[in-house]
Amino acid sequence: MKPRILLLIAFLTLMSCKREQKISPTEAVSVSNLVQYKEENGDLHIKSGNFTYDFKQNQIPFKKIILLNASMAGYISELGAENLVIGVSSPEYIFSEKIQSLLKEGKIQNVGSEQKYDVEKIISLKPDAIFTNHIASFDNTYQLLKNNGIQVIFLDEYMEQKPLEKTAYIKLFGKLFGKDKEAETKYEEVEKNYNELKQLALKSKNRPTVLANEMYGDVWYLPGGKTSVANFISDANANYVLKGNNEEKAVTMSFEEVFAKSNDVQYWVNAGNHVSKKEMLSMNPFYSKLNVFNKGKIYVITGKEKAKANDFFESGVVRSDLVLKDYIKIFHPELLPDYQLTYMKELQ
Repeated sequence: MKPRILLLIAFLTLMSCKREQKISPTEAVSVSNLVQYKEENGDLHIKSGNFTYDFKQNQIPFKKIILLNASMAGYISELGAENLVIGVSSPEYIFSEKIQSLLKEGKIQNVGSEQKYDVEKIISLKPDAIFTNHIASFDNTYQLLKNNGIQVIFLDEYMEQKPLEKTAYIKLFGKLFGKDKEAETKYEEVEKNYNELKQLALKSKNRPTVLANEMYGDVWYLPGGKTSVANFISDANANYVLKGNNEEKAVTMSFEEVFAKSNDVQYWVNAGNHVSKKEMLSMNPFYSKLNVFNKGKIYVITGKEKAKANDFFESGVVRSDLVLKDYIKIFHPELLPDYQLTYMKELQ
């Protein structure tokens, strides 16, 4: 066989291999330990916690969705996909101006609340999918919706404790809405900002001690040492009072136990939604015994709050870079002299 023909056969073989590679399954994308997804022959396979979902090529991108959790509105807004939303529950908790505007125009319907969803209205709206956190006590409702051909997708982003993994849920929403590129671009932007801010925080030689959350009744619910709050505080180059703890959930303590740990505390963050230190004291007179109450600085998460809606729990879920920036501004104000807090506010 002539060399030129051999070369041609080799070239055609190589090209066919390349073409085959294009239609082979894409690698699985790991959002976090809880959520992964994979595209295979045009179909999309999703694993979210204990649940799995398979969507055919003709089922996505979704055109009509319902949100049963305000926190998921943050992802929708970051992708500019508000026009896909046809229903929300508890709209009073949604901060997004665009979603509120579409509610007023009647383009988005109120489908009830966690006390009672309006199942008939949800079914009549014929959504492509409903997004919600999984609440076991609502399993009968979920089953009723599924029996009516409605896809219910459970995403428990609130359980994610690594800030950038919570942000990464935007990739899955991008995949489901046909906005892959926008989602990837947004994630990369937040990731880059976050990592640069983390490096900036290390420039401060000062590493203050920090207390978080507050008391409800007789119990102080402190974020565990592996929670997102603890991770933010660490990434902002500060010492959290429970930094040696390994819990990914709240740790309950009495006031006396917290008092014993708080002598050196300079900053108290995520201290609820109080309007003043005086009001805080009227709720719990014990706070006056804490050094940080008298000599330190206290911050609440009401920087972007309107009535019952708080953007910290909405856009803040996606914009982990801005949350970290707030913490760095609080603990090391000299590193960000011109930055104004986004989600936090100092209590006077």
